[in-house]
Amino acid sequence: MEKHNLAQEFPQYKEKIHDLKMQNAHFKKLFDDYDKTDNHIHRIESGAEVAIDEHLNELRTHRVFLKDQLYNLLQQ
Repeated sequence: MEKHNLAQEFPQYKEKIHDLKMQNAHFKKLFDDYDKTDNHIHRIESGAEVAIDEHLNELRTHRVFLKDQLYNLLQQ
């Protein structure tokens, strides 16, 4: 149960991730939401927080959605 840090998920874009967080408000908002969602999932998976499976699956789906959007912005 590891975190899915965006820079670890896309190491080839590490510098671009940093630049976009500083220059693009939309990217920053998506990034912050991704990070918050990932942290929430990690708390549940590690047992620090309790959640029903349905909620955890919704969070995972949302994380994938955000990751896809962030990846599309990184490719531009």
